[in-house]
Amino acid sequence: MEIVVCIKPVPEAETRLRVAPDGRTLDPEGVKFVLAGYDESALEQALLLKESLPGSKVHAVAYGPAPRTEEVLRAAVALGADLATWVEGPPGVGGDPVAAARALAGAIASVPHDLVLCGKQAGDDEAGIVPPALGELLAAPDFGSVVDLRWDTSASRLTFLRSTEAGGERWESPTPCVIGLQQAWNDPRTAKLPNILKSRKATITKRPMESAPPGPRSEPAKFELPPPRTGARMVEFKTPEEAAQKLVRILREDAKVFP
Repeated sequence: MEIVVCIKPVPEAETRLRVAPDGRTLDPEGVKFVLAGYDESALEQALLLKESLPGSKVHAVAYGPAPRTEEVLRAAVALGADLATWVEGPPGVGGDPVAAARALAGAIASVPHDLVLCGKQAGDDEAGIVPPALGELLAAPDFGSVVDLRWDTSASRLTFLRSTEAGGERWESPTPCVIGLQQAWNDPRTAKLPNILKSRKATITKRPMESAPPGPRSEPAKFELPPPRTGARMVEFKTPEEAAQKLVRILREDAKVFP
């Protein structure tokens, strides 16, 4: 099976972000970028399928600027991806997810692919648009919020569970298809030091950034950080019971939350 995994570099969760002078973008200076959490699970799922299906290959594809995009691709190679393709993107943080999907679709369409795996959404914009957009652009069925993804050899189909607000839905699909993964079979693995060293010399196919294709797109109008929190109040107590009594009194008498 030829498995393509779309990955994205996003700011580390603990990174302190700043708004750029233009007020519409985030300042990438000093920001540490890492592999998006759901994308990390998608890569893990691809590697698990590869291990269960002899002869399979995992191809990591990423869209974005230097150097962070190349760095996350090398991280994917260190974890076990066989091939890596970097589609150059404009500088900055975030960007239009539909434009990203178009760039990724162009790269994916030119390589063998039975399954396209993505994280269900990225950790920076939480848009969740890229997987369904890829399905549309590649003319392939797409499914989101997927867990328990398996390959049924007897039926030559993928089987999986979709998590919804109403519960779980059991699905099956032929290939090729696009999957927005929520969770792999197990937690993502950690790269071993020899593989990390090898990944630094691995060949990464580079596709130059093309002019934006026609079609609808979006762009941020304004970025602003939430105002600093104020009014914190410490409650001193000796026992949990005393803490609960004081909290209830404050909520009733001061905050007027309770009648």
